[in-house]
Amino acid sequence: MGIVVENVSKQFGSFKALDQVSLEIGSGSLVALLGPSGSGKSTLLRAIAGLEMPDSGRILLTGQDATYQSVQERNIGFVFQHYALFKHMTVRQNIAFGLDIRKAPKGKAKGRVEELLELVQLKGLGDRYPSQLSGGQRQRVALARALAVEPKVLLLDEPFGALDAKVRKDLRAWLRRLHDEVHVTTVFVTHDQEEAMEVSDEIVVMNKGRVEQIGSPAEVYDRPATAFVMSFIGPVNVLPSTSGIFQSNGFESAQAEMFLRPQDVIVQTEPNGTTVSAAVSRIIHLGWEIQAELTLDDGQVVMAHLTRERFDELELKPQQRVYVKPKDAKSFPLYYSI
Repeated sequence: MGIVVENVSKQFGSFKALDQVSLEIGSGSLVALLGPSGSGKSTLLRAIAGLEMPDSGRILLTGQDATYQSVQERNIGFVFQHYALFKHMTVRQNIAFGLDIRKAPKGKAKGRVEELLELVQLKGLGDRYPSQLSGGQRQRVALARALAVEPKVLLLDEPFGALDAKVRKDLRAWLRRLHDEVHVTTVFVTHDQEEAMEVSDEIVVMNKGRVEQIGSPAEVYDRPATAFVMSFIGPVNVLPSTSGIFQSNGFESAQAEMFLRPQDVIVQTEPNGTTVSAAVSRIIHLGWEIQAELTLDDGQVVMAHLTRERFDELELKPQQRVYVKPKDAKSFPLYYSI
């Protein structure tokens, strides 16, 4: 295993940032720590890096107990959200910084820097200063600097959070390609569900200092373990289990709430005995799909996502009467309620 976290807890005053967290991250994998603010994801990343010392539990890196090792002993590359580049140094000097600290032979260091400039697609920009680069280019310099020392593990704390949406999306695809080339065990923190789904091999969903679920992007989306996971990853309708939309279709639950994905809402223009009536309250064009806001006769509001083809077929208009039913719905034990 690349990283093993065993029963790690960390408390700041009365706030429990990590509560008996355990997980295993395979060597060479790309894993996302996903959760809302205060979920413990950044604290866990910093504990792996050695920037925070756990109150209890232990951390193993490539099979060795690193719980009480210094940051330097762990041989970890760390990339911060705001780059943390040295403004007075050129791109080359920034990338070479870790090698210079380790007193690497100059010839070897120079070759490594040039190799990384090409790897992160910044060849020809080595003599520029950070102020002369775009945000996306600065983040790639930060990644190159972290990789220069050939770390056992690469850790990224909200690496694209300070960038605009277009640059962020481009860098996500670039990071995935980069990882497929270098194969270094990589863990990144994000609160962006789409980012985690697009980039990672595996997602660790965290909430209130605990791990709610670990799985592939498909697993955590299609088979959420808890109500929190289903609500946090992807859009969802949360409705009373007594709602007519469920009763008319045989969806029964002992729990108070049912969870229904917008794409699992079937919309028709004619009733068929298993549908319930609703009015189209609002239509939102999202580009590749259409979101229809529907108000059921009992007053509950349901969001439905339709393909453009299906939307054109239905010819939906505001205030139109439609008939809906669920294709799938889930409920969770009360222990997992949000």
